[in-house]
Amino acid sequence: MSNTLQTFLATATAKAMEDLIKVHLQLPEDKRDWSPMGKARTSLNMLAECAVMNEVTIAMIESRAFPADFDMPAYEKAISDLCSDWSKLEATLRKNTESAIAAIHTVPDSDLPLEIPMPWGVYTLAQVLAYPYWNMSYHEGQITYLASMLD
Repeated sequence: MSNTLQTFLATATAKAMEDLIKVHLQLPEDKRDWSPMGKARTSLNMLAECAVMNEVTIAMIESRAFPADFDMPAYEKAISDLCSDWSKLEATLRKNTESAIAAIHTVPDSDLPLEIPMPWGVYTLAQVLAYPYWNMSYHEGQITYLASMLD
């Protein structure tokens, strides 16, 4: 196995997904859709965002561009719809993460420095490849914090 950024990110992304699901399932079932003070994001919402954004990341890896047709209301609806069905959410998160991992493996080293303009700034393709890993790890921490509020 070669020791490349892509290999590291693929492995780390797979682990981040498993860790994210694990921390979510450690919450009491009645707290998985709980929002502190009614304003914070729920654990289900964070997992749904990861599922949807992993799919967006695949599109960016394949096209080397931010989706021109990105529709914020459709994005928010997709997240909301996934929150209502844990089985569908978990299956979507797993499928989109596995597809993101496959896409990460297709990127040659020579493309890593390519720049992709996004609404909030310019990112390299290497940074885009890291997004699923980073985002799921970040949300693992947020869910762990939610759990700490239950003690």
